[in-house]
Amino acid sequence: MTSFAREWLKWVALLLMTGDHVNKVLLAGAYPVLSEAARVVYPIFAIVLVYNLHASPNPATLRRALNRLAVAAVIAQPFHAWAFGYWLPLNVLFTLALGLRIINAPLHVAALLFVFGGLFVDYQWAGLAVVVAAAWMLRHPGHWAGPAALGCAVAALYVINGNAWALGGLVLVWLLRNAPGDFPRSRWTFLSYYVVHLALVAALAGNVLPAVV
Repeated sequence: MTSFAREWLKWVALLLMTGDHVNKVLLAGAYPVLSEAARVVYPIFAIVLVYNLHASPNPATLRRALNRLAVAAVIAQPFHAWAFGYWLPLNVLFTLALGLRIINAPLHVAALLFVFGGLFVDYQWAGLAVVVAAAWMLRHPGHWAGPAALGCAVAALYVINGNAWALGGLVLVWLLRNAPGDFPRSRWTFLSYYVVHLALVAALAGNVLPAVV
């Protein structure tokens, strides 16, 4: 997957995510198509994240990526609760961070993180499975089981989403995978946007921060 493709995919996902959150928080779900179309967002972000780390496979890169995700996830969580009215499951950045930790942990640790972590993060075990399957596919190029596992993991998001729109994320990745060109990258742009847009939609909605129970 080219660098240009990865950046375009992230921008597409970012716009669709914003439409979904505006629809849910500010428009009371008046436009379901915005939320349905946004089901492609999580698979895109998960696949691009794993691909970026696969392209630079060293412990320092992984550590920096995990640190950025963890910091952004913790900062975003109060705003996420403010916008949506609940503290659990934790926001999707926790899902991505936990997924990265799982794919780089010893098997017994990975299994425990997967089983128990899935109780608390957004998209639960299906979301973690997407990260795990994407990593397995990239580590075993050319093996038919990789794409099959990723397809099954993304399809399993149906349990959370109530629809199969997430599979569209795989279609977008496939269509744009070889897009030529280059694109300036900023490691904090998307994480910062995630935090800021949650705070903004919550404030515009006039929501009250839910109590932690």
